[in-house]
Amino acid sequence: MNAHLRRAAVAIAASAMAVSLAACGSADEADGGSSTQSAAAKGDDIKVGILLPENQTARYEKFDRPLIEKKIKELTNGKATIDYNNAKQDANLQAQQVDTMITNKVDVLILDAVDAKAIKNSVQKAVDAGIKVVAYDRLAEGPISAYTSFDNVQVGKTQGEALLAELGDKAKSGQIVMMNGSVTDPNAAKFKEGAHSVLDGKVKIGKEYDTKEWKPENANANMEAAISALGKDKIVGVYSANDGMAGGIITALNAAGIGGIPVTGQDAELAAVQRIVAGEQFMSVYKPYAPEAEAAAAMAVALAKGEDLGAVAKDKVSSDSAKDVPSVLVPVTSLTQDNVNDTVIKDGVYTAAEICTGKYQAACAKAGIK
Repeated sequence: MNAHLRRAAVAIAASAMAVSLAACGSADEADGGSSTQSAAAKGDDIKVGILLPENQTARYEKFDRPLIEKKIKELTNGKATIDYNNAKQDANLQAQQVDTMITNKVDVLILDAVDAKAIKNSVQKAVDAGIKVVAYDRLAEGPISAYTSFDNVQVGKTQGEALLAELGDKAKSGQIVMMNGSVTDPNAAKFKEGAHSVLDGKVKIGKEYDTKEWKPENANANMEAAISALGKDKIVGVYSANDGMAGGIITALNAAGIGGIPVTGQDAELAAVQRIVAGEQFMSVYKPYAPEAEAAAAMAVALAKGEDLGAVAKDKVSSDSAKDVPSVLVPVTSLTQDNVNDTVIKDGVYTAAEICTGKYQAACAKAGIK
């Protein structure tokens, strides 16, 4: 793990401690059927599978994976075995990866689904094989045992509210473009729901797109189409559901000679933070990955040991196929130029030196980034 990830883990230690302590109850506390007792008897010698959805977005390999693995090792005194794979945005490949996890006889599976509905049968197969499934970041269909993510409706609201505030009176005189995420991601629907709840009736939505696979190049093509359809003088802002797409959108805006209009984002990717400092992107949603990753690890370890999740998961979330799933929902923050120091730098996600490279040095100095 690199230095800034270690700093991020330290920064959230207080909030994570409650999760880890709750998850690490003694095996002697497990009481019930023979399967529970058998799982508890494993102690720290468990096998955890981790399946992440893609590597287009920087967060999964840079933050989520190392943070989850680190916490699992901490909670099991370094004795847990971890099997990991990334589906690279391929739902069929992820289904095969679940089969491999079953063959490898993992005790519990942390799963971030490429396609939340398509993975349902694979989740059922895992559960039939005696493997508990923790849905990570996206609410996978099927008989999952636990779930952790952010309040995704609130993410969309946060983006929409920030965009409206920045538009001010311009919201009444122009149009915005909405660039939503992939239809295969249930989170995208939640982001969209939250954004519409604050944008509808307050600003005219000239064009709206569901962006295939969240890919920046697809967002770029959609934005070019929107500019052609609406006219570049009619667009006053863009709702972008994440930072990767925001990059593609801003490229299209610049190519059309449209500068200075607010574009939203999500994930606080380094490139996005740099664009925010430079005034190219208005905001992102900062989601502290460490609490989410550590909650997933804590729930996975507890499930593998046969322990109750009640002390760890204070929320309940339902999907189309699972009701009242024990869940941990992590709050989010609107990230703008004004709070870079107090969010990603303070939490150790990035250093000022990482953000303020080359052409961003002057902008950083002007914004007081240090």
